[in-house]
Amino acid sequence: MLTTGRSFRNERQINDAERKKIELVFHQCDVDKKGYMSREDLKIAVVMLFGYKPSKSETNILMENGTIRDCKGVPLEPFATLMRRKMSAEDPYEKARQIFSAFDVHCRGFLKLDDFKSAFKRVAPRLQERTVLEAFRHADQDSDGHISFKDFENIISYGLANTCTST
Repeated sequence: MLTTGRSFRNERQINDAERKKIELVFHQCDVDKKGYMSREDLKIAVVMLFGYKPSKSETNILMENGTIRDCKGVPLEPFATLMRRKMSAEDPYEKARQIFSAFDVHCRGFLKLDDFKSAFKRVAPRLQERTVLEAFRHADQDSDGHISFKDFENIISYGLANTCTST
């Protein structure tokens, strides 16, 4: 049987930094300190945690599953439970693949320096070109002028691991 080196578990364990981030986002979105999140607060929280605006149906489901009796919104504990469940279901490999595909606008299966510069210009326009070049050189493990998906995945995994542990 062939293996790809990645786990096919449905859920992963979330770490303490992710738990703290969920709580921090809750408090940041509960601007009126009501003790619960309104529908709009919840949408903003999902954007902050996952990087996308939830659809109307997803928001409805989150509201239904998170609202408790005699409360106008989603309190911290149900919110935290929902977000932990959502985070644990995320697939880091798939996320890295999506980012790589967005960078690989020519669908070559690898990134050249120009692809890298173009992508960074879109997501971080003020980033100095020298910094982008250094990042490219760091990611280009074999110095062939191309970043394969494997190289890219290694860099993304390294970044995610360091982000989660340094928070």
